[in-house]
Amino acid sequence: MADLSVIIPTYNRKGILLKTLRAYEQQLGHEEILEILVLDDNSVDGTAEAVMEYSKGTRVPVRYFGLTHRGQAALRNYGIREAQGRLVLFGDDDIVPANCLVKQHVAWHEKHSDTSVAVLGLVEWAPEVRPTPFMEWLSKDGVLFGFGHLRAGQEVDARFFYSCNVSLKRSFLIENGVFDEDFRGYGFEDTELGFRLSKKGLRILYNPHAVGYHHKRVSFADACERAVQVEEARQVLATKEGGIYLAECEKAQKRPPFSKLRRTVRNGLVPLLAPFKPLLDSRLRLPDRVYRAFYNYYAEAAAQSVRRKNQGKND
Repeated sequence: MADLSVIIPTYNRKGILLKTLRAYEQQLGHEEILEILVLDDNSVDGTAEAVMEYSKGTRVPVRYFGLTHRGQAALRNYGIREAQGRLVLFGDDDIVPANCLVKQHVAWHEKHSDTSVAVLGLVEWAPEVRPTPFMEWLSKDGVLFGFGHLRAGQEVDARFFYSCNVSLKRSFLIENGVFDEDFRGYGFEDTELGFRLSKKGLRILYNPHAVGYHHKRVSFADACERAVQVEEARQVLATKEGGIYLAECEKAQKRPPFSKLRRTVRNGLVPLLAPFKPLLDSRLRLPDRVYRAFYNYYAEAAAQSVRRKNQGKND
């Protein structure tokens, strides 16, 4: 029985969105999909026409909703309200599901029928984008994702409530809370929701066999630009109860001895090594600590610029 609503927010990504929709239609468990809801945040690249044309001939019903500059949190909330399935699966327009992703999500919900259980799937770089070693580090070490720290079947905390590949019972969302629409940009809207739902008893189980392939190439410069967006979202998070939770999690992680000294050394060395920065986007695999040092140096600079800008607005 079709019982799953797939919720996909999108903005000006017509090409990859259509690839993602076709991959859902070709799922081994396509009969489990009741509907796919596409929430379009006022795209101007022909997304509306392309999706409506595509939906005419698909065996999986596709419902299109055109909204106006609402942000991802609001788009997903609209999808939650419109969804008709017992289960909702949150995806992204550039996360193309492997052919068993839906089957894996549904099977785990059948096995764990309690309404409080959510299922987190794995996100990997699509082989076609030919991920660099830096990109692999980003997705595994906790900067973009932290899948390198998880094991199959593990119950994870709210920091891993990744809204690009996670499913849960719609009734639990309706009864206990949806996304906070104060988050209008990128970042932390899912972490904050995960925190609130965890207080209501949400359990997040990790199923690495529910794979989604991320069709995006990320350079070091892209990662630094993302760090600015993340810091802007962190400023919003700091006003929420979930911000306190995240700060406590970070404090609980024991810092290695001499961490302050290491930071000082890093801040001295990274500028000197700036001529070698292009190597970060090469296929030469560097030690993780090199990626971490460069990223943290530039991410902290980005965070400081956002804080200064916000302070200037408040003065």
